[in-house]
Amino acid sequence: MPIDAAKATSAEPRITELAWDHKDVQLYHLGIGAGAATPEKPHPATDPDELRYTLESALHVLPSFATVAGGGMALAGGLSAPGIDVDLAAVLHGGQTVTVHRPLPVRGRATQTSSVPAVYDKGKAAVIVLRSEIADEDGPLWTCDTQIFVRGEGGFGGERGPSARLELPERAPDLRTERRIREDQALLYRLSGDWNPLHADPEFAALAGFDRPILHGLCTYGVTLKAVVDTVLGGEVSRVTSYATRFAGVVFPGETLRLRMWREPGRVQVSVTAADRDDAPVLADTVVAHT
Repeated sequence: MPIDAAKATSAEPRITELAWDHKDVQLYHLGIGAGAATPEKPHPATDPDELRYTLESALHVLPSFATVAGGGMALAGGLSAPGIDVDLAAVLHGGQTVTVHRPLPVRGRATQTSSVPAVYDKGKAAVIVLRSEIADEDGPLWTCDTQIFVRGEGGFGGERGPSARLELPERAPDLRTERRIREDQALLYRLSGDWNPLHADPEFAALAGFDRPILHGLCTYGVTLKAVVDTVLGGEVSRVTSYATRFAGVVFPGETLRLRMWREPGRVQVSVTAADRDDAPVLADTVVAHT
């Protein structure tokens, strides 16, 4: 059995050291579309607000950078946990939550403590839940909760786990915008540490059932958070306290994301669809909590 749920959940937490600097932050921001034209910023290369993502002297850090900081990819960490041995071609990212305890520094050194709180049996698939808690000498920085969906690994008699879905508000969205994904977006994003060939190699993508490589779910995750911060939160990354999503569908490089946003007290609910494929769902159950 490739997944031993009892072994995975009872294993001692794994401790790793993380380090990053401004170049890692800038590369991540470029990988999620910083510096690219949007409906709100037709000339982004010299836009002062956009330079906060790309220019080291003015840099701030989007909280979704937590998913790649120091090469501490949550997805990769989950696949290396004791009791887990799966085929990468069967793996999809199911969901992601980042909880921010204080603003992420432009450069830092921190300790990551990783564990597997649960492995759920969905029948034809398994869902591995990974928690990563990151702290530096000044205390907690952020917590990542990651759900890894593994096709063909269910049926082991475990708990099915939660399945609640977040309904969209019945009223019209407060804001709509679009973000085009460049043809080379996945090739650039993967330089931040997610080397899964599913996002670059057509032959590997075919083995996974896709006619061409797909975009990283965490790239879409970052693109979406940046859009919310830029359009709803006045570009203030420090206002984000948590960000959760469920990956509901794939994105192909070259497509356009359509984002619909609903403002609510202390949070923004978001729907993300593929505009080029009749608004096929991409991100669901998506909420950005903020101050």
